[in-house]
Amino acid sequence: MKKNNTTAKTYKQTSVQKYTKEDKQFLYSDDARGIRLQLDYLKAETRLKKHGVDHTIVVFGSARVIEFAEALKKLEKIKQKFEAKPDSDTLLQQLRGAERIVEKSRYYEEAREFGKLVGQSGKGPDDCSVTLMTGGGPGIMEAANRGAYEVGAKSIGLNIELPREQHPNPYITPELSFQFRYFAIRKLHFMQRAKALVVFPGGFGTLDELFDLLTLIQTGKSPAIPVVLVCRSYWSRIVDFEYLYEEGVIAKEDLDIFEYAEDAREAWEAILRWHKKKKTPLF
Repeated sequence: MKKNNTTAKTYKQTSVQKYTKEDKQFLYSDDARGIRLQLDYLKAETRLKKHGVDHTIVVFGSARVIEFAEALKKLEKIKQKFEAKPDSDTLLQQLRGAERIVEKSRYYEEAREFGKLVGQSGKGPDDCSVTLMTGGGPGIMEAANRGAYEVGAKSIGLNIELPREQHPNPYITPELSFQFRYFAIRKLHFMQRAKALVVFPGGFGTLDELFDLLTLIQTGKSPAIPVVLVCRSYWSRIVDFEYLYEEGVIAKEDLDIFEYAEDAREAWEAILRWHKKKKTPLF
C-alpha cells in the first residue's frame, strides 16, 4: 500500500513538473509575446503610479564611464599587460581606450552632481512628482542614481535583460528598480513621463535611446521636452548635426530640439530655462 502511495505521489510530481515546464514554454513562445509585452509595461506602470511618480528627468550615458579611481586602476592593469607584450596591437588599442575612459571619468562626477541637483529640487526627498530616472546600470547611470541617493532622494532605474547580465546599481531606490525584457517597453517608460533628457557621452545604447527620442519629438509623436547633450566636443564629433541640415535630410528647426552643456549645473539651468520659457513649470 505504501509503495502504491509513493508511486502515485511520484507520478503526480512528474505531471506537475511537466505542465509547469509547458507553462513556461508557452509564456516564452511567439504566441504569448503580446502577453509578455503587456506584463513588461504594466509591472513598472503600476508601481510608478503607486509611488506618485508624475514626471521624470531622464539621464542617459555610457555604462563604461566610471569614476576616476576605478578607471585609473583599470588603466594601470592594462599598462602592465602592455609592458609585458609591447608588440600587441590589441593591448595597444585597449590602452588607448582605457586612457580615454580616465579622461571621461569627470563625466561620472558631473552625472553624480546632476543627480544631486534633481534630488534636491521639488518639495524635498520624499516628493516623487519629479524623479530622476536612469537605465539602472553602471557607469553614468550609476553616477546619477548615486547623486540622488546621496541627498536622500528617491530615483528610478530601468534595467534590461542582456546576454551579459547587467545588474542594477546599488543606488536605485529598491522599490523603483525595474527589470525589462524588451528595449521597446523600457524606452516607452523613459519617454512617458519625461520632462527633460540629459545625455552624457555614450555608445550604441546611448545613441539608440537619444535618436529614438529625437525622432519622436521631430515627428510630433512625443511632446517637446528639453534635450541636453553634455560635452559639445564629444557629440559634435559623434554626430555632425549641421551636416545633416546642409544635406537637406533634416530641417533647420530640428537643430533646436536639443542644446549643449558642459557640466551638471549648466544642464540643470538649461532645463529650468526651457520650462520657464514654455511656461510649463516643473514644480
